[in-house]
Formats: sequence, structure tokens, C-alpha cells
Amino acid sequence: MVSMGQCYYNETIGFFYNNSGKELSSHWRPKDVVVVALGLTVSVLVLLTNLLVIAAIASNRRFHQPIYYLLGNLAAADLFAGVAYLFLMFHTGPRTARLSVEGWFVRQGLLDTSLTASVATLLAIAVERHRSVMAVQLHSRLPRGRVVMLIVGVWVAALGLGLLPAHFWHCLCALDRCSRMAPLLSRSYLAVWALSSLLVFLLMVAVYTRIFFYVRRRVQRMAEHVSCHPRYRETTLSLVKTVVIILGAFVVCWTPGQVVLLLDGLGCKSCNVLAVEKYFLLLAEANSLVNAVVYSCRDVEMRRTFRRLLCCLCLRRSTHESARYTPSSRTGASTRIMLPENGHPLMDSTL
Repeated sequence: MVSMGQCYYNETIGFFYNNSGKELSSHWRPKDVVVVALGLTVSVLVLLTNLLVIAAIASNRRFHQPIYYLLGNLAAADLFAGVAYLFLMFHTGPRTARLSVEGWFVRQGLLDTSLTASVATLLAIAVERHRSVMAVQLHSRLPRGRVVMLIVGVWVAALGLGLLPAHFWHCLCALDRCSRMAPLLSRSYLAVWALSSLLVFLLMVAVYTRIFFYVRRRVQRMAEHVSCHPRYRETTLSLVKTVVIILGAFVVCWTPGQVVLLLDGLGCKSCNVLAVEKYFLLLAEANSLVNAVVYSCRDVEMRRTFRRLLCCLCLRRSTHESARYTPSSRTGASTRIMLPENGHPLMDSTL
């Protein structure tokens, strides 16, 4: 008999899963194998793409601007999300039952912290872009110290929201408040997390809508004076495309998960949230891959830097292979490799 006034810190994970009605499998089911296979694939892609973004921003001095610091922070948050999801994939399915209560909170905390940091950084990027557009400049002149404070604020909020469940916002002492999707968390936590993400989305919609109408109005005025209507149409369509991609990616990746979190948080008994939760979490994780494409890969200079970094890796590999098979008698001969771009050599190496 379970007493509602008692705390259950020493119980097993199975105890809480049975209490919430969530099945805890003792063997690998086909669904588990599919989820893990997809999850591992997405995690590896997230890690590789965001590592490339971070390397590009660190290596190119042109990216040492506030907006790119925020893009770097977004890549770091998404990289962290990839690590957290990879950790989840190695501790899911039948392995969940082997976790201790503390281990389960670590697994959940990693996910909550990384995803919160990613979402909060998306909002910070929207605000910075708004500042840049309203100031009619390519890159905001926001002081570096304030950018650092903004980034620190993002991570403080993310860590706070990620650590709260383990120390306060759990249901170990109130089993009637346990959620079904996360059997050790309080339903109110899930509801607050879902509503917070929804609020971030609404703020992003407001910011990008204001940017769109401001730029459209400004370009229209310029078009009337210089008679460049085709250019005006091209600029407007490009802006519409950018806004639709940014907001569309967020909606597609996050809305399904937010809906099921909110339904579970509100205690919807008739909603079969457990049937789709793993797939919707995978979709939310995929946003960490989409972010790298939407926010970084569409930048022309960023793509050039990607090519330079990848070419450097290929050249190093080919240099290493050539060194293994080149006779010592030819050490005096040299070949210069020039990879010009925009009239400037990217590399000048001797093989």
C-alpha cells in the first residue's frame, strides 16, 4: 500500500514506472531497436555537424562578431544535446531498469539542460538579429561583454531548469503527481517546460515578423527611388524564405513534443502520449541538426570555411599517405598546393 505522504528515494526505477503505468521492458523489442538505431544516427550527425560549425567559427576571424558568438553557443548547446541523447541511447530500453534514481535524474537532466540551452539561444539569436536590422548594420555592435553575459544567462537558465527536477521538482514524495512520460518528474514540471518553449516560439514569431515588415517597408521605399523593383522582389522573397525556414523548422521539430508534454503535464488520462513520446523526442533532437543547416550552412562565408576545413583534413590525410610511399631520395623535390578563393590562397604547403 502506497502512502502519499511518504518519500521513496530508495525505490527502484521499476517502482516508479509501475506507479505511472509506463511499461518497462526487460528485453529489446523491435520498437526499441528502431528508436536506438535512429537515435544513434541522429546523434552522430549532430555531433559532427556542430563540431564543424564550432571549428569554422573559431578558425575564421570574420566570424568574431556577436551574431557568430551566439551561433557558436547554439552549436555548443546542440553538441551537448547530441552527447546527452547519445547517453540516453546507451541507457534506454531494458537498460533503463538498471539505472539508479540518481542515474535516471542525470540522464534526464542532461537532456533538459541541453535542449533548454538550445531553445534559449534561438531566442537570443532572434533578438540580436532584430537589433542588427533596426540599427541598419550587418552585425550588431553589442559589446562582447554583454554577449558573454547573455550566453552565461542562457546556460544559467538551462542548468537551473535541468537541475530543478532532481532537487525539487520531482514526485518522489507525491506519487499521485508523477507524469507518465517521465515517471519520476512532476506533471507540473512538464507543463511549465512545454509552456516555456511555446512562449519562446511566440516571441520568435513576434521578433521575426517585426523584422520582416520593417525590411519589406525599407526595401520598398528604396525601390521607389532607384526603380529596382526586380531587386526588391528578390530581397523580399529571400526574407520570406528565411523567416519561413527558421520558424518552420522550429514548429516541425518542437511542436509535437510540446503538445504531448503539455497533455501529460495537464494529466490527460485519455491521451495515449506513451505511444509517440520516443519519436517526438527524436524529432526534437533532430532540431539540433537542423539548426546547423538553417543558421550556419546558409551563410556563404560559413560554407567557404567548411570547404577550407574539409580540404585541410583531406590534404593532411593525403600528405600522410604520400609520406609513407615517397622514396627518401625525393625529399628535395617540393610541390606547392594553392587553393585560391576570392583571390587569396587558403593553403600553401610543401609535400
